Amino acid sequence: MAETIAQFAAPGGLIDRTPVLVAGAGRAVVLAGDGRVERLDADAAAARLAEAVHLLCNAPAVGRRLGLSPGQALDVLELFAFVRPARFCLPTPVGLARALSLDDPGPDLEAQAHAVRAAARALMAELAEPGYGFRAGAADVGMMMARGGWPWGAPVLGALGETGGGRAGLAVWSALPEWEEGAPPPRPGDDPVAGAEALDRLAALLGDGAEPRETQRDYARTAAMVFTPRHSEQAPNLVLAEAGTGTGKTLGYIAPASLWAERNEGTVWLSTYTKNLQRQLDQELDRLYPDRRDKAANAVIRKGRENYLCLLNLEETANAVLARGSEPVAGRDKVLIGLVMRWARFTRDGDMIGGDFPSWLGAHFGPGRVAGLTDRRGECLYAACSHYRKCFIERVTRRARRARLVVGNHALVMAQAVRRAGDPDAPRRLVFDEGHHLFDAADSAFSGHLSGLEGADLRRWVRGREGRSTSRTRGLSARIAELVGADAEAGPLLTEVIAAAGVLPGEGWLTRVANAQPQGPYERFLTHARAQVMARAPEARSGFSLEATLNTPIEGLVDAAADLGVALDDLAKPLAALANRLIRLLDEEAETLDTPARGRLDAAARALQQRRETVVAWQQMLEAVGGTTPAAFVDWVAVERLGGRERDVGLHRHWVDPSQPFAEAVLEPAHGALITSATLRDGAAEDDDWRSAEVRTGAAHMVLPGERLSVASPFDYGEQARVFVVTDVNKRSLAQVAGAYRALIEAAGGGALGLFTAIQRLRAVYDQIAAGLEDAGLPLYAQHVDPMDPGTLVDIFRAEMRASLFGTDALRDGVDVPGSSLKLLIFDRVPWPRPTILHRARKAAFGPRTYDDLLVRLRLRQAFGRLIRARTDRGVFVLLDNQAPSRLMAGLPDGAEVNRVGLAEAVAGVRDFLAR
Repeated sequence: MAETIAQFAAPGGLIDRTPVLVAGAGRAVVLAGDGRVERLDADAAAARLAEAVHLLCNAPAVGRRLGLSPGQALDVLELFAFVRPARFCLPTPVGLARALSLDDPGPDLEAQAHAVRAAARALMAELAEPGYGFRAGAADVGMMMARGGWPWGAPVLGALGETGGGRAGLAVWSALPEWEEGAPPPRPGDDPVAGAEALDRLAALLGDGAEPRETQRDYARTAAMVFTPRHSEQAPNLVLAEAGTGTGKTLGYIAPASLWAERNEGTVWLSTYTKNLQRQLDQELDRLYPDRRDKAANAVIRKGRENYLCLLNLEETANAVLARGSEPVAGRDKVLIGLVMRWARFTRDGDMIGGDFPSWLGAHFGPGRVAGLTDRRGECLYAACSHYRKCFIERVTRRARRARLVVGNHALVMAQAVRRAGDPDAPRRLVFDEGHHLFDAADSAFSGHLSGLEGADLRRWVRGREGRSTSRTRGLSARIAELVGADAEAGPLLTEVIAAAGVLPGEGWLTRVANAQPQGPYERFLTHARAQVMARAPEARSGFSLEATLNTPIEGLVDAAADLGVALDDLAKPLAALANRLIRLLDEEAETLDTPARGRLDAAARALQQRRETVVAWQQMLEAVGGTTPAAFVDWVAVERLGGRERDVGLHRHWVDPSQPFAEAVLEPAHGALITSATLRDGAAEDDDWRSAEVRTGAAHMVLPGERLSVASPFDYGEQARVFVVTDVNKRSLAQVAGAYRALIEAAGGGALGLFTAIQRLRAVYDQIAAGLEDAGLPLYAQHVDPMDPGTLVDIFRAEMRASLFGTDALRDGVDVPGSSLKLLIFDRVPWPRPTILHRARKAAFGPRTYDDLLVRLRLRQAFGRLIRARTDRGVFVLLDNQAPSRLMAGLPDGAEVNRVGLAEAVAGVRDFLAR
């Protein structure tokens, strides 16, 4: 595209003369500049797109549907991200139209094509307005992107009326405010919250005219017990509260939590598992803090460091991209960096993962390139960083220390508990919403992995960039050398750590291990571990991840493990010695160290200790190779594959019962903890059906039992829901499964969530029915098909009421949508757990005949809970498995009668029930 800026910016020129292409499932519509409309099949549309530049919405999604890379295109989504930085927009023509207050085009492709052109016009007009609110830095960033070949660059500059080209607008970090350090907050008081006081606060949150719900009042009254002084050490006030969907548990625990935090000037952590609930909590807190500034001071969304933009990474990446000049490879990098710069100037808090950063940019430019701009390697320079006083991470960390309510996640809370063990200032009042996920979150948080990726990551943390690597990783020397270089003890220890890290796998390790050409003891162990897996795993040459036990190790594996253990000892000792020396320096030089230097030394010491603990854990795992794994753990070796390609090899160790370390590290130090969910119990008809909840949440390991509360859902499931188990569909025949999905979705008029037990089954069914559903005006989206993250797909599903969504069973908890969008939930078969080595160990520990049933009941129950969210909802739950045992349906709520019927009867039942 060689036109001049004037030609690009001519009124109506570019936008009106460029054809628009909107792709559906196997077909597309092209809207020409003169208004003519052509309907093409996928091959013809792909050929047309390869010949000329088109206006598109979401180029990766269009390319996926047409089976090609769109190449040069005018993607209106990119224009939206530039014109309205840090503002939400669904990455679809419908989403664009709604974000810009245009006419909703609905599912019709022709109408969507007109909407894409209208959206482009509206955005360009917005840019040209004299009062455009996001003008700061726009011209300089736009010129950089134009020089990188961004097709929108010239018209953007023309609309702005500026040519740009300076560097001031690119240095977005210079425009950000600095955070201020303050005195440490006082220790919180210990004044209790009475049940009656919690009810008064709940009434205030609900407002005048709210319908009183006695179940919600019971919940808030019991939750208040968490916020009373505890009576003995290692025995927190623990409440397990199962509150059915629709109870109003979120405000039920916010009421006593906020009251305690205000009264005692302390912090309560509200921990979730899914990003959707974090967002919901953020919205609910508007009731408590209607004033935006008051909310910013008292409520914080807190995530791990790897979620936030690192300004130093952004600066270094920008400088590297600009240094490459006009190289073609730098073009898209300039576009990405430009859009990130636009966002960084206007973002709420710098959160790139689930915050106000456009999630679809990962698919546009590669998720690894976006994630590379976050602080994911633990290599922060802290006070030595030129952007330290403006750092998003440091800002949100300081806000969290003073906030009354911190909305975190289970993984972060567990990591903080381990890092801050013994810290008297650590939060002691905790609420775990989505408590049914605590077992899985603890399983991840307290596991150990001696793998190629983990070892290579530690090597980069210590040594930084090596050889011809283009990595921006800053090594340990770059972070602390100036602090310890003059110290006679610390300097040599730093050198020793860097040298010892040479045992860890370097660049190209995966290729060498796969070809049995290892370098050093670490790669040699991985080579033998891989050989054991390939020799013993069934279907070793398939494209799936593989695993094998350590029983009767192959020749050479035990010796390789012993050699690696010795080599790792040579790394663990100087890591520990250097950490201890830095701690002593903090004491010895207390009178001369300024605050930033103290902060850097303290952070470096803690990071060194953490890495040393990791290395020691690896040594303990290696000792069990050829020996005996401690009874509390299960070990195995695995070859991890992604997309059919090997990506990691290693030795893994998990707790058989991860709720045990969770109880010890998190619950025991707490003064009060509420664990709540709509599905804490599995619903089994046992003498004590709370036992499964206590085992999976850590309550079973506590000195004193927790208080139990069960609050039923206010819904009439007999009236509002139907459950069908289809008996005449062969679940092994994907053609029959696909036909069943199509018929059921058409009967419901869309609004279906299809959950699958395998990605291959999901893709096969999608390929067979997507086009036909689209013809019926029922768009279908799918995880692992559409190049968008699950959260974005759920947002689209929520917004487009005739749309349906396919996903794996793991997607179910992220789907929190109103009944107008979700009317039908379909399982392709019983979601039995995968028979892994870890699952086998847990099955033996928790009950060989009952553990599988427990997991399935929980999955079915949690999925059913997505279906009915309000008194006006109606929904149908369908299981396409004639072999589903009746005992598995015991987890469904009272009133949800199970009907075993043929497909035709189920289809008729769906149509008739939802039509009422």
